Amino acid sequence: MNDAPLLKTPLHALHLSLGARMVPFAGYEMPVQYPSGVLKEHLATRTACGLFDVSHMGQVLIRPKSGKLEDAALALERLIPVDILGLKPGRQRYGFFTNDAGGILDDLMVSNRGDHFYMVVNASCKEADFTHMADHLSDACTFDILEDRALIAIQGPHAEHVLAEFCPEVTSMKFMDVEGDELREADCIISRSGYSGEDGFEISIPADKAEFTVHRMLDHPDCEPVGLGARDSLRLEAGLCLYGNDIDTTTSPVEAGLEWAIQKARRRGGARAGGFPGADRILDELENGAVRRRVGLKPEGKAPVRAHAGLYATDSLQSPIGEVTSGGFGPSVDGPVAMGYVPIGLARPGTRIFAEVRGKFLPVTVTELPFIPPGYKR
Repeated sequence: MNDAPLLKTPLHALHLSLGARMVPFAGYEMPVQYPSGVLKEHLATRTACGLFDVSHMGQVLIRPKSGKLEDAALALERLIPVDILGLKPGRQRYGFFTNDAGGILDDLMVSNRGDHFYMVVNASCKEADFTHMADHLSDACTFDILEDRALIAIQGPHAEHVLAEFCPEVTSMKFMDVEGDELREADCIISRSGYSGEDGFEISIPADKAEFTVHRMLDHPDCEPVGLGARDSLRLEAGLCLYGNDIDTTTSPVEAGLEWAIQKARRRGGARAGGFPGADRILDELENGAVRRRVGLKPEGKAPVRAHAGLYATDSLQSPIGEVTSGGFGPSVDGPVAMGYVPIGLARPGTRIFAEVRGKFLPVTVTELPFIPPGYKR
């Protein structure tokens, strides 16, 4: 049992002043919802703009010891099966650390900032990630862990309008652009990305400027504070993975449906094929397929199917095929949605299988992901 006191983000006092219900999450005390409730927070993000505190995530700057950014890129490619060398300045990519068995240690975002890389990793994995990089890349890179910065996300179709009142330059940014901008006299790193399926931005901001800046954003009539509860239902509708649920050290990127993140240069026949942990398995699955697949699941009726519910080929305990990894009610689709892993032969959209919930077998249909059309600004 971990008796360590919960950590607090730079926005902790603001959450309390807004009436947030706080819960433990990844070692931090975080807002799960505000007085308006999860449903309204979710729908506000889909229709206008939601603001999230994600300061518990890990932020790190990675610099080449040689002064040549390509050396840092090639070093990172030892641990990440993504084309880091081909990442242009002012752009970012989704990626993941893999282990020797081809499983996923963590997923991440990495940005090219011209003379260094900026990386954001998951809160629950950040200490292990920082140690992993230091152990394997210290010959080529130095690491500056950003302990004195907050990280916020504003998401939704009105996110650009809200943020542009503070930083007009963001209107020219496209999806996955990243740049340094001044926001209310604070030097920020702004990326056009997020975890909701909507257009939006993530903003790294000095901790001592965060509360004032966020308060001003929340003064905008289109911008609402959103907690972890709605963050989870938003990302589930968008078909996005939650580390520890939908992906972990036992799942490969191909099983998880994340092969789109592995560019041609890192695949067999590419300019820098392989060379990352678990390459033999991952490259083989890229060519020949995996034995199972993460899929969307649409339960019949209104009853939600939660994580860890067993999946079966028939309505019998004699035919187990997998389990649900994420599930709940999707406010935007007005019904239950879920994700899970099934054998590749049952992964075709339209396939009818069953989930076991409290001793009953509920029919579910394999469905393409995401459950909602993405709203990214391409």
